[in-house]
Amino acid sequence: MFKVQELPYEMSALEPYVSEKTLSFHYGKHYPNYVNTLNKLIEGSEFENMSLEDIICATYNKPDKQAIFNNAGQVWNHEFLWKSMSPQGGIPKGKLLDKIVEQYGSFEEFRKQLRDAAVAQFGSGWAWVYEDNGTIKIMTTANGDTPIARGIKPILNIDVWEHAYYLDYQNRRVEHVEKFIDHLANWQELDD
Repeated sequence: MFKVQELPYEMSALEPYVSEKTLSFHYGKHYPNYVNTLNKLIEGSEFENMSLEDIICATYNKPDKQAIFNNAGQVWNHEFLWKSMSPQGGIPKGKLLDKIVEQYGSFEEFRKQLRDAAVAQFGSGWAWVYEDNGTIKIMTTANGDTPIARGIKPILNIDVWEHAYYLDYQNRRVEHVEKFIDHLANWQELDD
Protein backbone atom coordinates (compact mmCIF):
# COMPACT_ATOMS: atom_id res chain seq x y z
CA MET A 1 0.00 0.00 0.00
CA PHE A 2 1.18 3.50 -0.77
CA LYS A 3 2.01 5.89 2.04
CA VAL A 4 2.01 9.66 2.32
CA GLN A 5 5.59 10.86 1.80
CA GLU A 6 7.08 13.38 4.19
CA LEU A 7 7.60 16.91 2.96
CA PRO A 8 11.27 17.78 2.41
CA TYR A 9 10.77 21.06 4.36
CA GLU A 10 8.63 22.51 7.14
CA MET A 11 5.03 23.51 6.40
CA SER A 12 5.92 27.19 6.80
CA ALA A 13 9.16 27.02 4.78
CA LEU A 14 7.65 28.24 1.49
CA GLU A 15 6.15 31.43 2.93
CA PRO A 16 5.35 34.05 1.79
CA TYR A 17 4.87 32.43 -1.64
CA VAL A 18 2.91 29.41 -0.41
CA SER A 19 1.39 29.89 3.02
CA GLU A 20 1.46 27.28 5.75
CA LYS A 21 -2.35 27.30 5.59
CA THR A 22 -2.35 26.47 1.86
CA LEU A 23 0.27 23.76 2.28
CA SER A 24 -1.59 22.27 5.24
CA PHE A 25 -4.67 21.82 3.03
CA HIS A 26 -2.76 20.82 -0.10
CA TYR A 27 -0.31 18.42 1.51
CA GLY A 28 -2.40 17.56 4.55
CA LYS A 29 -5.82 16.98 2.92
CA HIS A 30 -5.76 16.75 -0.88
CA TYR A 31 -2.62 14.65 -1.33
CA PRO A 32 -3.49 12.03 1.36
CA ASN A 33 -6.94 11.71 -0.17
CA TYR A 34 -5.35 10.67 -3.49
CA VAL A 35 -3.10 8.17 -1.68
CA ASN A 36 -5.97 6.68 0.33
CA THR A 37 -8.33 6.53 -2.66
CA LEU A 38 -5.67 4.83 -4.79
CA ASN A 39 -5.05 2.25 -2.06
CA LYS A 40 -8.78 1.46 -1.88
CA LEU A 41 -9.08 1.22 -5.67
CA ILE A 42 -6.18 -1.21 -6.09
CA GLU A 43 -6.76 -3.37 -3.02
CA GLY A 44 -7.10 -7.00 -4.11
CA SER A 45 -6.55 -6.10 -7.77
CA GLU A 46 -3.80 -6.86 -10.28
CA PHE A 47 -2.30 -3.45 -9.41
CA GLU A 48 -1.92 -4.05 -5.68
CA ASN A 49 1.78 -4.92 -5.76
CA MET A 50 2.84 -2.71 -8.67
CA SER A 51 4.98 0.42 -8.40
CA LEU A 52 3.23 3.75 -8.82
CA GLU A 53 4.85 4.26 -12.23
CA ASP A 54 3.78 0.80 -13.40
CA ILE A 55 0.19 1.44 -12.30
CA ILE A 56 0.16 4.72 -14.22
CA CYS A 57 1.50 3.11 -17.40
CA ALA A 58 -0.84 0.09 -17.11
CA THR A 59 -3.96 2.24 -16.71
CA TYR A 60 -3.12 5.06 -19.14
CA ASN A 61 -5.80 5.55 -21.83
CA LYS A 62 -7.98 2.78 -20.38
CA PRO A 63 -11.44 4.25 -19.71
CA ASP A 64 -12.42 1.41 -17.35
CA LYS A 65 -9.32 2.16 -15.23
CA GLN A 66 -9.64 5.96 -15.30
CA ALA A 67 -10.21 6.36 -11.54
CA ILE A 68 -7.08 4.34 -10.77
CA PHE A 69 -5.06 6.30 -13.35
CA ASN A 70 -6.28 9.67 -12.04
CA ASN A 71 -5.46 8.90 -8.43
CA ALA A 72 -2.12 7.25 -9.21
CA GLY A 73 -1.22 10.21 -11.44
CA GLN A 74 -2.17 12.68 -8.74
CA VAL A 75 -0.10 10.83 -6.14
CA TRP A 76 2.94 10.83 -8.46
CA ASN A 77 2.40 14.44 -9.57
CA HIS A 78 2.14 15.68 -6.00
CA GLU A 79 5.15 13.71 -4.81
CA PHE A 80 7.13 15.28 -7.65
CA LEU A 81 5.68 18.71 -6.80
CA TRP A 82 6.95 18.56 -3.22
CA LYS A 83 10.44 18.11 -4.71
CA SER A 84 9.80 20.79 -7.36
CA MET A 85 9.46 23.43 -4.65
CA SER A 86 12.16 24.66 -2.31
CA PRO A 87 12.66 27.63 -0.01
CA GLN A 88 15.93 28.14 -1.91
CA GLY A 89 14.29 27.83 -5.34
CA GLY A 90 14.53 30.15 -8.30
CA ILE A 91 16.53 30.30 -11.51
CA PRO A 92 18.20 27.04 -12.60
CA LYS A 93 21.96 26.79 -12.73
CA GLY A 94 24.68 25.03 -14.67
CA LYS A 95 23.98 22.77 -17.61
CA LEU A 96 20.20 23.25 -17.44
CA LEU A 97 20.44 27.04 -17.51
CA ASP A 98 22.94 26.85 -20.39
CA LYS A 99 20.54 24.66 -22.42
CA ILE A 100 17.60 26.95 -21.69
CA VAL A 101 19.51 30.06 -22.77
CA GLU A 102 20.83 28.27 -25.88
CA GLN A 103 17.31 27.20 -26.91
CA TYR A 104 15.17 30.11 -25.80
CA GLY A 105 17.65 32.99 -26.12
CA SER A 106 17.33 33.91 -22.43
CA PHE A 107 15.93 32.60 -19.21
CA GLU A 108 13.39 35.44 -19.33
CA GLU A 109 11.95 34.15 -22.63
CA PHE A 110 11.79 30.60 -21.29
CA ARG A 111 10.14 31.90 -18.09
CA LYS A 112 7.53 33.73 -20.19
CA GLN A 113 6.72 30.60 -22.20
CA LEU A 114 6.49 28.43 -19.07
CA ARG A 115 4.31 31.02 -17.34
CA ASP A 116 2.04 31.36 -20.38
CA ALA A 117 1.63 27.59 -20.70
CA ALA A 118 0.80 27.19 -16.99
CA VAL A 119 -1.67 30.06 -17.01
CA ALA A 120 -3.35 28.87 -20.24
CA GLN A 121 -3.98 25.33 -18.92
CA PHE A 122 -7.76 25.22 -18.97
CA GLY A 123 -9.26 24.16 -15.67
CA SER A 124 -7.25 21.97 -13.34
CA GLY A 125 -3.89 20.59 -14.31
CA TRP A 126 -0.15 20.87 -14.40
CA ALA A 127 2.68 22.62 -16.27
CA TRP A 128 5.84 20.60 -16.84
CA VAL A 129 9.42 21.15 -17.94
CA TYR A 130 11.26 18.14 -19.34
CA GLU A 131 14.19 17.17 -21.52
CA ASP A 132 13.67 15.38 -24.82
CA ASN A 133 16.81 14.30 -26.72
CA GLY A 134 18.79 17.23 -25.34
CA THR A 135 15.99 19.75 -25.86
CA ILE A 136 14.23 21.46 -22.95
CA LYS A 137 10.48 21.41 -23.54
CA ILE A 138 7.31 22.64 -21.84
CA MET A 139 4.01 20.79 -21.73
CA THR A 140 0.77 20.83 -19.77
CA THR A 141 -1.51 18.04 -18.63
CA ALA A 142 -5.08 18.15 -17.41
CA ASN A 143 -6.45 16.78 -14.18
CA GLY A 144 -4.47 13.71 -13.00
CA ASP A 145 -2.62 13.16 -16.26
CA THR A 146 1.14 12.89 -15.97
CA PRO A 147 4.00 12.85 -18.48
CA ILE A 148 5.46 9.66 -17.06
CA ALA A 149 2.53 7.80 -18.66
CA ARG A 150 4.19 8.71 -21.97
CA GLY A 151 7.71 7.81 -20.84
CA ILE A 152 8.65 11.46 -20.23
CA LYS A 153 10.82 12.21 -17.20
CA PRO A 154 10.13 15.76 -15.97
CA ILE A 155 12.58 18.27 -14.55
CA LEU A 156 9.94 20.43 -12.82
CA ASN A 157 6.19 20.67 -12.39
CA ILE A 158 3.84 23.47 -11.37
CA ASP A 159 0.43 22.64 -9.92
CA VAL A 160 -2.31 24.86 -11.37
CA TRP A 161 -5.22 23.15 -9.64
CA GLU A 162 -6.98 25.83 -7.61
CA HIS A 163 -6.33 24.01 -4.32
CA ALA A 164 -2.60 24.70 -4.85
CA TYR A 165 -3.01 28.48 -4.69
CA TYR A 166 -6.57 29.68 -4.06
CA LEU A 167 -6.17 30.49 -0.34
CA ASP A 168 -3.13 32.66 -1.11
CA TYR A 169 -3.92 34.10 -4.54
CA GLN A 170 -7.68 33.55 -5.05
CA ASN A 171 -8.18 33.62 -8.83
CA ARG A 172 -4.76 35.16 -9.59
CA ARG A 173 -3.16 32.13 -11.26
CA VAL A 174 -0.62 34.33 -13.06
CA GLU A 175 0.73 35.63 -9.75
CA HIS A 176 0.90 32.11 -8.30
CA VAL A 177 2.84 30.83 -11.32
CA GLU A 178 5.24 33.79 -11.38
CA LYS A 179 6.02 33.49 -7.66
CA PHE A 180 6.57 29.75 -8.11
CA ILE A 181 9.02 30.19 -11.01
CA ASP A 182 10.87 33.13 -9.46
CA HIS A 183 11.14 31.95 -5.86
CA LEU A 184 10.24 28.27 -5.37
CA ALA A 185 11.26 26.34 -8.50
CA ASN A 186 13.63 23.56 -7.50
CA TRP A 187 15.05 22.40 -10.82
CA GLN A 188 16.03 18.73 -11.01
CA GLU A 189 19.50 17.96 -12.34
CA LEU A 190 19.84 16.86 -15.94
CA ASP A 191 21.13 13.37 -16.53
CA ASP A 192 24.59 13.35 -18.12
